[in-house]
Amino acid sequence: MSDLQSLPEKTVERLSEYRRTLLRCQKQGITHIFSHVLAGIHGLTAVQVRRDLMLIGFSSDTKKGYDVSVLADFISDILDAPQPMNIGVIGMGHLGQAITKYFNSKGLNLRIVAAFDVDAAKVGHTIDEIPCYAMEEFEQRVAELDINIVILSCPTRVAGEALIPIVNAGIKGVLNFTSQPLNFPLGIVVENYDITTLLEKVAYFVKEQERTDI
Repeated sequence: MSDLQSLPEKTVERLSEYRRTLLRCQKQGITHIFSHVLAGIHGLTAVQVRRDLMLIGFSSDTKKGYDVSVLADFISDILDAPQPMNIGVIGMGHLGQAITKYFNSKGLNLRIVAAFDVDAAKVGHTIDEIPCYAMEEFEQRVAELDINIVILSCPTRVAGEALIPIVNAGIKGVLNFTSQPLNFPLGIVVENYDITTLLEKVAYFVKEQERTDI
């Protein structure tokens, strides 16, 4: 079986997407799926799907296609840590609350266990079943709750202020939803997710499509 760290980023993303599809298939009572069907659902080629699965050492493609349950479990063994990973959210405004509500309903091997904010109206309260702590307590709570990953959903103007607390607390991974790219030391996995840039990208191609349709 391949080491997850050796997999290309795009392959890891696609494996996550494949698993979600397989879990939906399970709920619908679908027991097998062909590579070309899985590929079509995700806008890929069957060759790409088979290549991704080959990278993780899975090649059990029968005349009926892949066994949905077996493949979902195999991908889970690749993607998931032995124990659930705990996540903290920095910034419990509208975006942070939306992310928390959406994420904790998915039943993944990842769980949001704490939120952090500077707003006194939120600190000390439970929001969507998640306790909200003051940023001054960040390092202490990260250690107590064994938090490995943080989701950064605070206002962009203060995003940089979270960098040092995150590093000092020993956080290993950051999903940054602010529009400010943050440069963390080596050893911290960072994914910058700029919603504004992505929307402008979509809008640009919509505009170009409309222009060519004229």
